[in-house]
Amino acid sequence: MLSKISHRYAFLLAAVFALSCTLWAQSDEVDVVVAPATHTLTITIKGTIGPILSGSDPLGLDGQSGTVTILASESLSPTKKTFTSATYELPAGAVKVKAGSYQFSTKSPSKMVVDLTSKADILTLTAAGPDGLVATDTTSLKPNSWNTGILQHPTVFKPSPQKLTAAKSADGAGSKIKYTIDSLTTVLGFSGTASNKATEDPILP
Repeated sequence: MLSKISHRYAFLLAAVFALSCTLWAQSDEVDVVVAPATHTLTITIKGTIGPILSGSDPLGLDGQSGTVTILASESLSPTKKTFTSATYELPAGAVKVKAGSYQFSTKSPSKMVVDLTSKADILTLTAAGPDGLVATDTTSLKPNSWNTGILQHPTVFKPSPQKLTAAKSADGAGSKIKYTIDSLTTVLGFSGTASNKATEDPILP
């Protein structure tokens, strides 16, 4: 009888030991798992500013070259969304603007809105610059440039690059730039190209 009990205890101890080894091994495996790499989306909008659609253009941007560069992590979630649009908040430094000799990098968060419509996929970026400047860039892309994944997180549009056609009126369709400074608001058309790419972020230890 004693012998049978001893065998049972021995079997039980062996089972506990085997389970412990398995758990230790699993714990070690979890420690070395590498998180999936994230990507940073870079959108570059460049071309010619003009014509003046409304306002007096105090910065003298009409006819000047302009470039807007946007960096957005694909891990971002929208702050607001509908069935056809998504709003993202971009951190300070995520937007660079160059218009003629006037240029700046953002020192505060910017707002990026994507609207998917039947006539165009529209990217609207609002950013604050120095001296109280607030600039809004509206980029009109081909319809279906983005899939619905853009409503979940920033992602690339296709094809890239795309030709941009300047708006013909301040409230009309097409690409344009609006800026407000010293309480004066100006709207100008914008023609050129929009391109984008997604690069893999470095994996940190």
